[in-house]
Amino acid sequence: MLLKPFAAGALVLAFILPAAMPAWSQNIALVNGKPVPKSRMDTLLLQATRSGQAVTPEMEQQARDQLVLREIFAQEAEKRGIAASREFRAQMELARQSLLIRELFEDHKRKNPVTDAAAKVEYDKFKAQATGTEYRARHILVEQEAEAKALIAQIKGGASFEDLAKKHSKDPGSGANGGDLDFAKPDSYVPEFGQAMARLQKGQMTDAPVKSQFGWHIIKLEDTREAAFPAFDDVKGQIKQRLEQMQAQSFQDDLRKRAKTDYKFSN
Repeated sequence: MLLKPFAAGALVLAFILPAAMPAWSQNIALVNGKPVPKSRMDTLLLQATRSGQAVTPEMEQQARDQLVLREIFAQEAEKRGIAASREFRAQMELARQSLLIRELFEDHKRKNPVTDAAAKVEYDKFKAQATGTEYRARHILVEQEAEAKALIAQIKGGASFEDLAKKHSKDPGSGANGGDLDFAKPDSYVPEFGQAMARLQKGQMTDAPVKSQFGWHIIKLEDTREAAFPAFDDVKGQIKQRLEQMQAQSFQDDLRKRAKTDYKFSN
């Protein structure tokens, strides 16, 4: 039995479509007969992922729009001979180097991942430096020892430490707050100040003025506490990022040292 013309056409189409669809699925669109490959969108979205952005359906649609527009504009630039210009070729070389360099460091990062164990070592190092006793002190800073002694006598006689600090202290940062320095570790201050503060008991004031490079201090210890430090899981990501940056810098420095060049860097 002979097939009707319509049925024959449908049969041919049924064979053609399955073969054509895989090729079509690899392209976003055709622009003046030239395909815009889906691989370009994959690359664009990969760059977004690397920068920490979440890929959404809206972003995918924006990427399609952008890539088709790019193809339209690029084809017009080709027609006008821009690709053959010396300026364009020079910019392309710079762009080629930039892409190569970016991929070089991404490759180094992939092959040298920062482990949780390495991050924990760095965390413990920071924690050892940051933990310990913090002191909340007030101080009055004056230029002359005699003035400091006179103020100590007034405080011992019942005058308010805070009021005298507001009136006489030369420290602009704490004077207006009654000499309050908030909580800090002794090594946050110059040695003479930190050591004198650490010897005080809560509520106690230095009997004699303490001399530093800034002048003469009267110090009163308000309170002490153990320094707080965030949990490892709360800062692990930040520590890993810092270690990755340090590794990248070390890699750069090593490549620079091993390179044979007659160029003299400025630093």
